[in-house]
Amino acid sequence: MTEHPRLQDRPDWLYLLRDYYELYRRLSAGGSAKIRSHQKTVRDGISRVIKANAEVQEHAPLDKPVTAHWRRALDNGRMERHAPFIRALESVQGHLVWQYGYEKVPRGLERKYAYAELVGPTGPVITDEVILGLVLFAPGCTYPAHAHDGISESYICLSGAVSENDQGVYAPGSLIFNPPEQRHRITVAEQNPALLCYAWTGAREKLANQKMVFSRGPRK
Repeated sequence: MTEHPRLQDRPDWLYLLRDYYELYRRLSAGGSAKIRSHQKTVRDGISRVIKANAEVQEHAPLDKPVTAHWRRALDNGRMERHAPFIRALESVQGHLVWQYGYEKVPRGLERKYAYAELVGPTGPVITDEVILGLVLFAPGCTYPAHAHDGISESYICLSGAVSENDQGVYAPGSLIFNPPEQRHRITVAEQNPALLCYAWTGAREKLANQKMVFSRGPRK
């Protein structure tokens, strides 16, 4: 049986994890105890992954139509304070597997959205401690309302601008927090793509079996 490399054998992934940790250390919690606690939970998960020298399973890259906007999203992100994180993403971009995560994607969304897991049960960095990844949205995308069972979720906007549930605008450097079961819908500005990184925390069995489901919400 072939033995897979570990984090110490793939320094680009190790550097990315350390930079992810720093993002969640430096960003303000805005006075929210819940967000501050979530940030610490994410950092603790990342620390355990690094300490365990997690297995790395790199795959051939897989694109989706929205990845035509990837270069523009990176270019815009380089102008922000988190430019070092953008450079860390560039170092592993040849191993990103972009996917939809839904059995049935609404018409039109397949050209405007995809995500790539970086750390989690399906890798490339294999763990059940935390899930970290990227979401890329095309300009003008509307990402339908959905929720996560037992999962606390946060997004950090790396480039572009988005709104969640039509409540405020999140520019680069902003953090969006969604507690478990909270329905959220994302809209994207018209002129540029939006690139977000995300973190999911929760019980191991929830992280391993999480399914995202679109919801129409209650009738009015």
